[in-house]
Amino acid sequence: MLSPHEISTLLLVQRAPYQVEVQRLDFVMLEKKALVEIERRASGVKIARLTPRGSAVLRKLDGLAVEDEA
Repeated sequence: MLSPHEISTLLLVQRAPYQVEVQRLDFVMLEKKALVEIERRASGVKIARLTPRGSAVLRKLDGLAVEDEA
């Protein structure tokens, strides 16, 4: 089960990966759960990104929100 902070971090990775601090505890926990990873660009910049599993979790959460609105 994900905490509200972890869900927020997943959404941030999806929408603004350059703004994510990869050393934050929430990010580290998501990385251990294989929901996010760090991409290292040729320039040396580290960028957070969702794994396929992380994307699937967000799709499921989005589906739950749509069901709640119906």
